[in-house]
Amino acid sequence: MISSWFVEDLVLEWEGVKVKHIIQAIGSSSLQKGQNFAAKYCPKQNPRIYDSYVKLYLDDEVDIVYIGTPHGYHYRDCMEAIAAGKNVLCEKAFTLNAKQAKEIFEAAREKNVYVAEAMWLRHRPLYIELKRLLHEEKVIGDVFRANCDFASDIGLATLPATSRYRDLSLGAGSLLDIGVYSLTWMMLGLNDRPAGQGEKPNILAAQSHEDGIEVTTNAILQYPSTNRQGIVTTTNKASGPPGEVFAVIHGTEGFVEVEGRAPSIPESFTVYPKQKDWAADRCLHKREKWQGQRHEYAPIGRGFVYEAQNTALDILAGRKESSIMPGAETIHIMEMMDEIRRQGETVYPGE
Repeated sequence: MISSWFVEDLVLEWEGVKVKHIIQAIGSSSLQKGQNFAAKYCPKQNPRIYDSYVKLYLDDEVDIVYIGTPHGYHYRDCMEAIAAGKNVLCEKAFTLNAKQAKEIFEAAREKNVYVAEAMWLRHRPLYIELKRLLHEEKVIGDVFRANCDFASDIGLATLPATSRYRDLSLGAGSLLDIGVYSLTWMMLGLNDRPAGQGEKPNILAAQSHEDGIEVTTNAILQYPSTNRQGIVTTTNKASGPPGEVFAVIHGTEGFVEVEGRAPSIPESFTVYPKQKDWAADRCLHKREKWQGQRHEYAPIGRGFVYEAQNTALDILAGRKESSIMPGAETIHIMEMMDEIRRQGETVYPGE
């Protein structure tokens, strides 16, 4: 599904576009599937269709490969594409663990090719602007606390054992699938350093499992040098109401609420500066009396246009890593999820 959304946005015409993408080739498990995919999602393009990913990697006219396979295949697919000398944009979660991520970035350096994690949230104007307001303008003072919850009911019990949501070899569980978004919002609030230079937090985590599959994760993270704390929660057993607040960031001079259909699809955020008589007048805690400034962001396509454009601009500029989501940041995220899984006793085959 995510690959189809990405392809639709690649060919979307929108205001502010700076590059033109050509879908040169599509790799699939069969020619028929590849042809059907092209006809449905990029009918105005004329890509070559390959019945294997390796054949696509060998196409000399392909500049960059987008990998949208399940998590458990990312390491294999990235390493094969890199070995063929291809630039790579690979979906989140980037790999099953930090060890695999480190090996991918090392292989990319040896082959002198570009590789980046496709964390589309980081490229959204809403995310970038909120980060600027928090850490440059300090609109709510010094941030000291943040929390984010991602709940998405996938109907786990109804899915076959081969589903990526149930197959541990594919990275099944809520943490890698959607918990990475909760972590990303937490880091937005608590890490004021450039991407890839964040302090490693102390972590206290717990996970619940059903049939050996992690279904719920709760983690508390504390940054030693600042005492900032974050709470990240995720589950694939229930869904929250769409359009509601999913993240809250507190500062010494106010707080921010982030709203949207889900943490992966933010639509707005509201800044609430601290009021002088807030603590004295309890009625101000009634929502209708809150005085906040709402920032809304109209969606463009599926929301992948920013990530696609920034990746192209990186490559055109000769960069070998993303200017927004560098390898060190991806590894940092993977290390945190490794520690959460260690405490939660979630282990993937081969670890």
